[in-house]
Amino acid sequence: MTGVLTQLRGHPRSVRLLMVNQFTINLGFYMLMPYLAAHLAGPLGLAGWLVGLVLGVRNFSQQGMFLIGGTLADRLGYKPVIVAGMVLRVLGFATLGLVDSVPALLAASAATGLAGALFNPATRAYLAADSGERRVEAFALFNVFYQAGILLGPLVGMVLTGIDFRVTCLTAAGVFAVLSVVQLRALPARRGTSGAAEGGGPAEGVLRQWRGMLSNRPFLLFSAAMTGSYVMTFQVYLALPLEVRRLGGEGRFGTAAVAVLFAVSGLSTVLFQTRITAWFKSRTSPGRAMTWGLLTMGLGFVPVAAAAVLPVPAGGPGRWALAAVPPVLSALLLAVGTMIAYPFEMDTIVRLSGDRLVATHYGLYNTVCGIGITVGNLLTGAALDAARRAGLPALPWLALAALGLLCAAAVWGLHRTGRLAPATEGGDRARSVAA
Repeated sequence: MTGVLTQLRGHPRSVRLLMVNQFTINLGFYMLMPYLAAHLAGPLGLAGWLVGLVLGVRNFSQQGMFLIGGTLADRLGYKPVIVAGMVLRVLGFATLGLVDSVPALLAASAATGLAGALFNPATRAYLAADSGERRVEAFALFNVFYQAGILLGPLVGMVLTGIDFRVTCLTAAGVFAVLSVVQLRALPARRGTSGAAEGGGPAEGVLRQWRGMLSNRPFLLFSAAMTGSYVMTFQVYLALPLEVRRLGGEGRFGTAAVAVLFAVSGLSTVLFQTRITAWFKSRTSPGRAMTWGLLTMGLGFVPVAAAAVLPVPAGGPGRWALAAVPPVLSALLLAVGTMIAYPFEMDTIVRLSGDRLVATHYGLYNTVCGIGITVGNLLTGAALDAARRAGLPALPWLALAALGLLCAAAVWGLHRTGRLAPATEGGDRARSVAA
């Protein structure tokens, strides 16, 4: 951690603040969200489909509004959109703890999702702008703080929820209230390069900007190629815990093994992200680094696929080892692959945007990947059930490994053909005119 703090001090004050903000955002979010479903189904007594609806509204409002949030950030400036997202999350989290009617819960859930859609693209665009030539290192540090918040949040939430879930909600709302004040007082105003017309004329219209962005084929191809990486990494929250509980049971061992799964993923990032990024940055190009990252993610499913064809012991240490070791190893490989690819991925989005409308590009990118996660999770869940019924339990894991190879081949192809090179100013203008 000493190296992380040393690197952090080398960045501008605004970048340091954004790092701490992201840690605190994830701390507040993850102290509440893992326990929301139990609160809705338990004390509030909602039916299962209503619990799913409340949670789904949050996800839909965030994924569906990323493009709007990014566009607002480019047009209004990063700071006001970040602050608006913080305030909206204060209201959403406080409401979740104070109401019990379904309409109010749906509104609060939608507000928390919209909040993320506002500050996520703006934060990343701000970080990219103020870190300058050190974008790759900045995004590596950003991922460290991001994962640290995910690690600590559920532990704090577990303690608070043991007192009362409303205490958890109000504490999380308080965290975002403090963040809102900090942004207003300490975060400098910052605007990216938006759609101002040549010669100081009126700003470009939103629809014209979107058409120009949608005509940026290298960016769209890159977004599609990287979508699979998010499907793969999300299996730490879906398929791998299901596999652990299938073999290890729902008791204390299964719960502990799932906790280890998450801890390994987060701790490895906190400990090794900056070293891995420095190693790859000094030895290879961004395209090659992302290709290696995607390959590593794909290989992450090989241990679980191999274990799936082994006979399952009736019980004891053998069954426990089979339930825990392959998924934990898979989670570690997925984390390593993400560590390799993520900083270069974030930097590539800026380069492909031509450093223009960066937040809007991040917004569209997040929307595309969010749709991919939803579709991928539906297919993965269905495949796990179907494969077990058919007596082919390794097949879904092999399919996920193949997805990693496919994504790696796609990114390698974009790199080899020069499509991951920075967009030229003239090329951007040509796309804008064509739109």
